[in-house]
Amino acid sequence: MINNQFDVIVIGGGAAGMMAAGTAAKRGKSVLLIEKNRILGKKMLITGKGRCNITNACDDVEELIKNTTKNSSFLYSSFYGFTNEETISFFNELGVETKVERGNRVFPVSDKSMTVVDALVGHIKKCGVRILHDRVVDVVVKDNVTKGVVTEKHGVISAKSVIVATGGVSYSQTGSTGDGYVFAEKAGHHVTEIIPSLVPVEVEEPWAYELMGLSLRNVEITVVNEKNKKVYTDFGEMLFAHFGLSGPVILSASAHMRPMERGKYRIFLDLKPALDESQLDARILRDFQKYSNKDFANSLCDLLPSGLIGTVVELSGIEPHKKVNSITKEERKGLVSVLKKIEFTVRDFCPIEQAIITSGGVSVKEIDPSTMESKLVKGLFFAGEVIDVDAYTGGFNLQIAFSTGVLAGNYC
Repeated sequence: MINNQFDVIVIGGGAAGMMAAGTAAKRGKSVLLIEKNRILGKKMLITGKGRCNITNACDDVEELIKNTTKNSSFLYSSFYGFTNEETISFFNELGVETKVERGNRVFPVSDKSMTVVDALVGHIKKCGVRILHDRVVDVVVKDNVTKGVVTEKHGVISAKSVIVATGGVSYSQTGSTGDGYVFAEKAGHHVTEIIPSLVPVEVEEPWAYELMGLSLRNVEITVVNEKNKKVYTDFGEMLFAHFGLSGPVILSASAHMRPMERGKYRIFLDLKPALDESQLDARILRDFQKYSNKDFANSLCDLLPSGLIGTVVELSGIEPHKKVNSITKEERKGLVSVLKKIEFTVRDFCPIEQAIITSGGVSVKEIDPSTMESKLVKGLFFAGEVIDVDAYTGGFNLQIAFSTGVLAGNYC
């Protein structure tokens, strides 16, 4: 049986919700966490390609701020109150061994998201958090004071504080269906425009779709707008998918393509960013000397992944069966240009359901950044993706969830 009176009710059993619930319970509060899914941490299970990119091991809080793309200054109290180092220590103490990979991304040594979720669920249970699998249909507010919630199966449950940690609308199959926005608006809050962030892009070039499944590492992309003004540059991993382009550099770039309008942006891909044009030409010349008697199409195996060779050959305009020793200097120069600047025209952005996170949410102007409490309704708190904050890939968004969850749990 569930009591009808708690100190704190947390709506949402994701990263922010569980962290908030555990933090409040450790303070001696009676806490009820309500999650409409049958399991907790459903979205966490698919983050980091199923490995859960817990946080980012960047040097300091200023780096966390720098990697937050929207309303970063709102998060100073949250990030300083619970840092990335504290996140790593927290999970280590729960028995989750961690490791740092490329880009300072922090993962569990097990390479399994379930390891992180199980640890967090075990933690909140040990802290005494009650868990109820039900759907909240309303937050009860009277005279601008929070009184509790109304659920589908259990009716009214009273509480002195309610923490809304329902996430956004990306990956709706995990339960992120925008419920928190409705609660916020009914309480008098403004919700900013909801758009996808960290989302794959569709491109005009048909050959890009033929490369589906090909992953490129250590490449550089540059995004320009319709005025040919550079809006973003990044270095790292890119992926060709059935819908177009994805991978960390593309997802991060999408956060800078604002407004998200069709045909407004072009992406230039540098396959060899470590080499300038003269260095790359020298490298190609050495390969050509090595394979001087081979066909051009068979001379790029040391330079490119096999899945990309056919495309580069086609883009270069050099006849595939032309012998390497007969390729002209001008043709080689053209090949260098292709390798340094492959162009894509962004046709469209994938739907928000395919976005890693939601950009937009409850306006930060109406939330106290030092407590996560509503400035409009006493006892109403917000944490995680439901707030109008978002960041790059690399563990930064989960850190936002943990940090805001701890802050809300400390002050509810």
